[in-house]
Amino acid sequence: MTSQRTEEEQKRQIVNRRHFSFRLNLFFFSTFFLFSVLIVQLAILQFVKGPELKEQETSLGSRPVQIPPIRGDIYDSSGRKIAYSTATQSIYYTIETGVKEEDAVALAKKLNEVFVKYGDPKEAMTVEDIVKQMDITFRLNSVYTPRRIKSNLTNREISYFMENREQFQGIEVVEDSIRNYDKETVAVQLVGYLKKFKSAVTSPVTQDFYEKKAESKDPTLQYLNEEDVGMDGLEYMYQDLLRGKNGVKRYPVNSLDRIIGPPVITKPQKGNDIYMTINRAVQLRAEKAIVDHINYIRNAPESTADRAEQARAGYAVAMEVKTGKVIAMASMPDYDPNLWRGGRISPEDYANIQSIQNNGTIREVYQKWPTQEEANKHPSSLVYLGSTQKPLTVLVGLAEKLITPNTFYNDTGVFSFGREGRYRVSIRNSQNRAYGRMDPSLAIEKSSNPFMAEMIGNQLYRKYKGNEGVKVWDKYVKQFGLGVVTGSGLLGESKGVVDYFYEAENASAQSALIRSSFGQQARYTPLQLVQYAATLANRGKRMKPIFVNKIVDPNGNVIEQPKPEVLNTVELPEAYWQEIERGMKSGVQGFEGVNYTFNRKTGTSQQTTSAGDVENAVFISYAPAENPVLAVAVVVPEGGYGGRGAAPIARQIFDAYDEEIGLYGKPRKASSAGEPETAAPATPAAPAAGAAAGTAAQAR
Repeated sequence: MTSQRTEEEQKRQIVNRRHFSFRLNLFFFSTFFLFSVLIVQLAILQFVKGPELKEQETSLGSRPVQIPPIRGDIYDSSGRKIAYSTATQSIYYTIETGVKEEDAVALAKKLNEVFVKYGDPKEAMTVEDIVKQMDITFRLNSVYTPRRIKSNLTNREISYFMENREQFQGIEVVEDSIRNYDKETVAVQLVGYLKKFKSAVTSPVTQDFYEKKAESKDPTLQYLNEEDVGMDGLEYMYQDLLRGKNGVKRYPVNSLDRIIGPPVITKPQKGNDIYMTINRAVQLRAEKAIVDHINYIRNAPESTADRAEQARAGYAVAMEVKTGKVIAMASMPDYDPNLWRGGRISPEDYANIQSIQNNGTIREVYQKWPTQEEANKHPSSLVYLGSTQKPLTVLVGLAEKLITPNTFYNDTGVFSFGREGRYRVSIRNSQNRAYGRMDPSLAIEKSSNPFMAEMIGNQLYRKYKGNEGVKVWDKYVKQFGLGVVTGSGLLGESKGVVDYFYEAENASAQSALIRSSFGQQARYTPLQLVQYAATLANRGKRMKPIFVNKIVDPNGNVIEQPKPEVLNTVELPEAYWQEIERGMKSGVQGFEGVNYTFNRKTGTSQQTTSAGDVENAVFISYAPAENPVLAVAVVVPEGGYGGRGAAPIARQIFDAYDEEIGLYGKPRKASSAGEPETAAPATPAAPAAGAAAGTAAQAR
């Protein structure tokens, strides 16, 4: 019995030891597992989440404040500054916790006293203005965003604030930048202007673009409400490259969110610089030529054909044929963009420039008239092509086998179509001239409306059923840049206004094609016209307009250099190109005695307004004729005959380019310094007899 009890006791001890060993092993294993998990978690915190946690720790103990970036400069092709930022001293206000409205008003009154006593009277601010800029209700800014109260402080203002800093709680004088523009107003509508970000993000035109910018989480890329941003032209188009990056000022704060020490500052980065294709000298010459010539035709003797007393504006674009580089782009009258200095403009100044701040070479612009009733009597910057359409019309006729270079036509001065009676429409030449026997090139030279109407417009209608002929016409003109955007990338560029589809639906396809053939069914921009002229000069290569030669970073490194780009090519036999070139070789008023050859086409387009029909001067040309380098398009609404109202302006632009850059490879003005002058045969001038023509009402 005893031995049996002893045996059972031994078994229990053995079982207990086994259980104890198992529990001990489980304990050690659990402890090892827990320590392993802890070590892994520590490693994750240290190496994976460490930077993020460090950032959170820093953010809890500090408050970042962005410093606006320094905007890059814009230069002309020769390196002259056109738009540039200069350093200035600005006064900023940072709201402290617990500030009351009465405290802010009291501070504003003290600031106003200093501004009145020591500041520039031109920069005067009322107490109400100052309170509005302080934004104590956080309408425009977060609590930590400094509010810019005033820029361009005088030395006396700066000295006073520095010496009496303790009297102005939350006020700080900071180095800032102000955008300046060439006082000669060089291509101002192309360059553009700046406004405050808070205005840009609510503007219907730029809202989508800047709302996306506001979503950035990177403090160096976050936009500030008081920051100046591009609103038009190249300032807008290259906003990302010009802007640069914010600096960051970090203030240490305590648990009560109060600043407890001096800030740590990371300086802002300057934006990239842009070198335009615009040549300042050629641009200024173009602008002056427009202003001077409009003044002349407005005041010319009434007995002369030069008289155009209603002319108010002019538009010109010069583009290199082989590269697409825009050398001059003038929309006149223009204005001084320095009115936008500081990203704001007075209501009075804005009212004065509202009709001219937009670029009339790429979009529809109306001039300022006393009343809307008077404005309805005058055309915009988009005008019909008139006879400048005719070289393309002949190309369409040749390409569609409607005519050949050897086709002859007897121009009796009139072509009629439509049903007999009051529905019969007659197409006539200018001044009812009859030119007699002519081939396509002579039809271009003489601007024969009946030739274009009967031999091409009407034949195209007969070749295709219904409106198909209108679609064929549309296909051709678009290949030359008419009715489509040019590819410039500029904000708000117009495709033009096409009437021929409407005419086909509401009148007839025959009427649409006949009227289109001599340039009375679509209105286009001057930039489209110069692209069209360059495509003729290039024998079918349509070049993308380029406005920038290169983009350079703050260290002087070229980071981008746009290259010539062919948008499309129109393949036609050489004989077709030669035919239109022969038709464009005749001289024109204003080109007498030039030192280069040129091809050109005048146009006098007729447009109906509430006051009746007005005549717009249109002109396209390129030079030299044998190896084209530069194409020029000029439009003067209500300028009369194209040969008189527009051609003399183009002459000045060609001369300026030849002198500054060189139509034959060298600047011609260099000859005055002893260098040999490149000889070129001169083209004899012919009297400007309104070489373009029009409808029964004689639009030319």
